[in-house]
Amino acid sequence: MTRHGGQLLVECLVALGARQAFGVPGESYLAVLDALHDTGGRLDFVNCRHEGGAAFMAAAWGKLTGQPGICMVTRGPGATNASIGVHTAMQDSSPMILLVGQIGTQMRGREAFQEVDYKAVFGTMAKWAVEVDEAARLPEILARAWKTALTGRPGPVVIALPEDMLSAATDVPALTGPADYPEPAPSAAALERARDILAEAKRPLILYGGCNWTDAGRTALQRFAEASDIPVVAVFRYQDQFDNFSPCFCGDAGVGMTPAVQKLIREADVILGLNNRFGENSTAAWTLLNVPRPRQRLIHVHGSDAELGKIYQPEIGIHCGPSAFVQAMADQPVSGPWADWRAAARADWEAGQKLGPQPGPVDMGQVIAHLQEVLPEDAILTNGAGNFAVWSNRFFKFGAKARLLAPQSGAMGYGVPAAVAACIAEPDRQVICLAGDGDFQMNGQELATAAQVGAKPVVLIVNNGIYGTIRAHQERHYPARVSGTAMAGNPDFAALARAYGFHAERVESTADFPAAFARACGSPTGAVLDLVVSPESLTPKVTLTQMREAAMKARHQA
Repeated sequence: MTRHGGQLLVECLVALGARQAFGVPGESYLAVLDALHDTGGRLDFVNCRHEGGAAFMAAAWGKLTGQPGICMVTRGPGATNASIGVHTAMQDSSPMILLVGQIGTQMRGREAFQEVDYKAVFGTMAKWAVEVDEAARLPEILARAWKTALTGRPGPVVIALPEDMLSAATDVPALTGPADYPEPAPSAAALERARDILAEAKRPLILYGGCNWTDAGRTALQRFAEASDIPVVAVFRYQDQFDNFSPCFCGDAGVGMTPAVQKLIREADVILGLNNRFGENSTAAWTLLNVPRPRQRLIHVHGSDAELGKIYQPEIGIHCGPSAFVQAMADQPVSGPWADWRAAARADWEAGQKLGPQPGPVDMGQVIAHLQEVLPEDAILTNGAGNFAVWSNRFFKFGAKARLLAPQSGAMGYGVPAAVAACIAEPDRQVICLAGDGDFQMNGQELATAAQVGAKPVVLIVNNGIYGTIRAHQERHYPARVSGTAMAGNPDFAALARAYGFHAERVESTADFPAAFARACGSPTGAVLDLVVSPESLTPKVTLTQMREAAMKARHQA
C-alpha cells in the first residue's frame, strides 16, 4: 500500500499504542495532520494554544500513564517553545516523544526559514535526538524512540521530520505493535547482598523516586517497608508513589527540605536508594552524603546502569527495575533494632504537618485541610512551580490511589496543562490544579484547550500578587530591597476564566472557600477559584516580615 510518510508515521504511532497527541499545528508537518484526519477515536490530536503547554501536557501524560506522551510542533519557534516540556520530562524521568516538523532536506545548512539543528539543540536535553531523512526508516526510528523513552531511566526523545520526507510516497509496512521489554530483574546474589547490608543496619532508610513504578511495585514497596519497619522518604515531588498514611512514610527530600528529613538522611547508616538519581534537591546540593563515597552504606537500585555510580559510589549497585526489585524483596523482609528510629522519624514528620493560623484573607492551611477532607481518594493534584506549591506538596497527604503531577525541574506553568492532560487521560477522576498567580499566567490560556476538549479541572489560583519564591530569596539575601517581584497588573482572574467558559469565583475569606469549592466541583465546565492570599503567608511557618527582619538582624550582627 503506497501512502505518504505522514500516514506511515501515524500508523506506527497507533500500532505502538499512542492514543493522544498534544500540539500546535504547523505547515512543516501538514502530512501528519492530514493523516490524523482519519484516526479520530484511536489517535486524537489536542489542539493546544502554546507549544510549551502542549509539551507540558505530553510530559504529564507520560508521568501519569507510564506511556510516552506525544507532542507535535512545527520547526524553529515551535520546537524552542516546546523545549521547556522536554527539559521537564527529562528531570522528571517521564516518557515523552516530541515530533518536530523540519525544513526540507535540500535546504539544510543555509539558515533556511526557521531552521534549527535539533540534534545540537536537544542533544543534552533529551535521551535521544534524531532526524529522519527517509520515510522508509520511520518504523525503525519510531520503534527505537518508543523503547528509548520507556526503558532504563525513562525520558524524552526528539524526532525531527523534514517536510519533504513526510510528503514522500512510501510502501514500507507500518509497525504492528510495540515490542515487549520486561523490567530487568535482580539476581539472587544481589538480593541476598542487599538484605545482608540492611540487616546489619541500626538506622536504615529507604529513599525512592521516579515515575515508572507499577501498581504492583508500589504495593510491594509499602509491604516490604512496613514488614521491615524501615522509614521511607520520597524524593522531590514523588510522595504520591507511597501511601503517606503508612507509619513508614516520613516525608520528602526536596526543595525546602525540613531539618528533620535532612537529619534522617544524614544520620542513616544504610540507605536503600530505589529508582532515584541522587539529584541536587534530594541531597541538599550533595551535602547530605559525601561525594563520591558516602559515609552511609549505600544500596542503589536503578533501571539504568548510567545512574549507578554517576555521583555516589554504592556499596552495591543493582541494575534492575525498581518494581521488580521490591517485589522480589517483599516476601523476605528484614528486621533489626531500629523500631524507635522509624517511630521517631514518623513522629517528626507528623509534627511538621501541624500548622497554625495563616495571615491574610484566605488561609491556605485551612484550604488544604478541606481538600484533604472532601476530595475522593483517587484525586489527581497538579501544580507548577512557586512557593504556593508547598501547600499541596508538603501538607496534603497522598493516599495509595491519589496522584501528584508536578515538575522536578521547577518549571512554572506546568500545572494547568498537566491538569488538562490528566482530565483527558482519566475523565472520571477529580483533577485539582494549584497555581500561583504568576504560575497561572505562564499557561493559563490552556483553559481554552480544556474547554475545547471537554476537560473539567478545578483550578485554585493562590493569588498573592508577587513572584513568591524569588521574593523570599530577595528578603533573605537583600532584605527590604524589593526589585522585579511585584505583579500589580494581575487581571481579574475570575472574569478571565469566565471568558474561557469556566465557572469562576473570587474567594476573599477562608470561610467562603468550602461552599465555593463545592460549586466549583459541581460545575459542568470546570472551574477557577481566585483565592486572595496575603504576601505575608509566603511560607507556612515564617511570614514575609519575619524573613526580612531575620535577614536584617543577621546582616547587622555581621
